[in-house]
Amino acid sequence: MAGKACPWAQDEALQQVLMSDWSVSFTSLYNLLRARLCPYFYVCSAQFSVLFRAAGLAGSDVPTAAIAPTTRGLREAMRSEGKRESLETETADGITGGSTPSDDDDDGSFSWLEEMGVQDKVKKPNTISIQLRKEKHEVQVDHRAESLVLVRGSHTFTLLNFLISCRSLVAAAGPQAGLPPTLLAPVAFRGGTMQTLKARSVSGRTRAQGGFEDVFSLEVQGPILPHALHALTLLLGPAQHGTFRALLSPHEPSAAFNARPEPVHQDLPACGLHSKTLDQLRQCPTLGKSSIRVLEMKDYAYTWKV
Repeated sequence: MAGKACPWAQDEALQQVLMSDWSVSFTSLYNLLRARLCPYFYVCSAQFSVLFRAAGLAGSDVPTAAIAPTTRGLREAMRSEGKRESLETETADGITGGSTPSDDDDDGSFSWLEEMGVQDKVKKPNTISIQLRKEKHEVQVDHRAESLVLVRGSHTFTLLNFLISCRSLVAAAGPQAGLPPTLLAPVAFRGGTMQTLKARSVSGRTRAQGGFEDVFSLEVQGPILPHALHALTLLLGPAQHGTFRALLSPHEPSAAFNARPEPVHQDLPACGLHSKTLDQLRQCPTLGKSSIRVLEMKDYAYTWKV
């Protein structure tokens, strides 16, 4: 549905009611995350996605929230919020150990000229040119994996309040016009509904050495969360005698969530996920800015392609 076919698209009163109910659901999920009863959840808007993770996941000892992709305007808005509400953020460059151009770096690069007494003979870039170079760098990473922003610890609560009051969170046009972002979680939460993934099985025959062999495939459609994919591998491994192949269609913007923070261990005893799944989720991401497209098991050993 789009345009006038959406009853909420032009009804501001209805949009406010939807946003109010959504804020309650969002806060409910965040409280479950802080209590370690929910391992992670997603906030999926038309412009960007946010992955909230509980302490103990992805190598962090505090709750984290990763936002991607972002734009310079969104990052500036979060910086402004940080000045007022102590919202501290890290960019993807900071997570991977890189750096962005700064005024101090530009001034420091000319300090050796001053020591030699020739600084007056060399034309230094003025403040405007330095600022333009910084702005160019900021714009260049917009909508890319490098634009990921990471928020840690208690600052995730400040981010929650920022997102609830963020005007750009709700699309002004398109099929999602007037609708709050989608919340996806592996556990029940206030206002949430159970969504069943669509599954379809297909059988056929393919050429093999010495003739033909039967081939069976299972197609699963919908938002497949990380724990669901791991649960499928736990099911298919013994059922297929240690040999199967999975072709994945990842949501490309979310591949940035595989950026690697520092490793720390915490327990999540009551979040409801399989213990082996938790072991996987605790590990630091190793895919960088990529995501898995092919997953294959042969003789109970995994291989994958990105």
